[in-house]
Amino acid sequence: MEKFLVERSLNLTGRVRTSGAKNASLPILAAALLGTEDIILEDVPRLRDVTVMCEVLKALGAKVRTYEDGTILINSSGLNNYETKSELMNKMRASFLVMGPLLGRLGKSKNSLPGGCKIGPRPIDLHLKGFKALGARIEEHKSYDAEQNESYVMASADELIGDRIYLDFPSVGATENIMMAAVLAKGETVIENAAKEPEIVDLSNFLRKLGGNIKGAGTSRITINGVERLKGAKHQIIPDRIEAGTYMVAAAISGGDLVVENVIPNHLSPVIAKLEETGCELTINDEEIRVKSNKDLKAIDIKTLPYPGFPTDMQAQFMALTTALKGQSVVIETVFENRFMHVNEFRKMGADIKIDGRSAIINGNVPLIGTKVNATDLRSGAALILAGFSAEGKTEIGNIYHIERGYEDVEEKFRSIGGNIKRIEVDED
Repeated sequence: MEKFLVERSLNLTGRVRTSGAKNASLPILAAALLGTEDIILEDVPRLRDVTVMCEVLKALGAKVRTYEDGTILINSSGLNNYETKSELMNKMRASFLVMGPLLGRLGKSKNSLPGGCKIGPRPIDLHLKGFKALGARIEEHKSYDAEQNESYVMASADELIGDRIYLDFPSVGATENIMMAAVLAKGETVIENAAKEPEIVDLSNFLRKLGGNIKGAGTSRITINGVERLKGAKHQIIPDRIEAGTYMVAAAISGGDLVVENVIPNHLSPVIAKLEETGCELTINDEEIRVKSNKDLKAIDIKTLPYPGFPTDMQAQFMALTTALKGQSVVIETVFENRFMHVNEFRKMGADIKIDGRSAIINGNVPLIGTKVNATDLRSGAALILAGFSAEGKTEIGNIYHIERGYEDVEEKFRSIGGNIKRIEVDED
C-alpha cells in the first residue's frame, strides 16, 4: 500500500504552477459526448478522475486519445451506447454527468447511482427534476442488496422540450447536467437559482464553441436556446482554483514566500480575503499570486457557502492552517454535513478542535505531532499534507488515492518548493 511520508517543512519558497481545473475538466469531458466532430481539450490535469471519465466516454462509443502534455482528443461521432457501466460509476460521482449529454444526444441514458467522496448526501433529485421538466421519463430502481448493488436511474425522451427550471439549491452538478441536456432540446430552457461557479462558466464557453446558444452562465439565471447539432472545437481548461488555494495555504502554514502561477485571481477572492485577514501579505498580478507569510498570523472565522462565497473545497485546508494560528478560530460548514471527517485525523496529531453541529472551534498555536493518519476524502488528504508540513516529526498519510483524484503531480510540486514529502510502500496486515 502506498502512503505519503511528510516531515516538517518550513519556509516553502519558489514558484508552483496550477494545473487545469478538475471540476471544469470532468463536465467538459462529459459534454464532449454532444459534439459530432473532433474536440481538442488542452491543459486537462492527469488525474485518476480524468482517467475514469475517459474510460466512461470510451465505453459509450467515443474515441479518446490522451497526450502527456495534458491534451485530450475526443470524437463522439460514433456514440452508440447509453448505459454507463456500474464499475465505472462507482469510482467517481462526476461520471453521473454523462446523463445529460446522453439524454440530449441519444434520447436515453441508464446510469448506476454515483460514487465518490463520502462527504455527505449529494442527492441527484435536482438533476432528475430538470430532466423531467424537459420532458424526460424517469425510472428509478433501488437495490437493497449490499453485496450486489444494482441501483440505477433510467431517463428517456422521444423529444426534449425547453422549460423553466427552478433549482431549490444552486447545485453545481445539476446546473451542469441540465445545461448539457437542454443545449440540444427544442425551444428555450431557463435555469433559475443556477450555480455560479467558474466551472459553470467554463462549461458554457465550451458548449458555445461547439455551437450551443447559452447566456447568463456565472449568474443565477441561465438561458439555453436549443440547437439541432453541435460540432467540434478546441478549448483550454481554466486553472484549478482549489489547487491554487491549497498552495497558497501551504505558503501561509509554513511561513513561506510562494508564487502560485496560472491562476485567475477573481476566482480566488474568498481565499485571498481570508489569507489577508490572517496577516499574510499577498501580491496579485494577472495570472499569478504571491503569498508571503510571517510568524504572527491571527485566528480567523470561516463559513462555507456556494460561490462566490468561501468554497467548501477549501475548508479542510484552512482548518489545517487554523491549528497554527494564534487564538481561537471558528469554521462553519453549510454545504456538506459530513465534511468534518478530517477533524479526527487532526486530533490524532494533537489539534485542539471541538465540534458543535456544523461548527468547528479550533484553539490554535497548539504544536502538532506527526503520526499515522488517513485521507478521508480528496480535500482532507491535501489538508493532512499541510498539517504534516507544520508538525514535529513524521506524518504518515494513508488512502492517498483520494489526494491523487484531485491534485496533479502533488508530490513533485510540493518537493519543488521545499516540501519534505515522499511516497512510500507500507505492508498492511
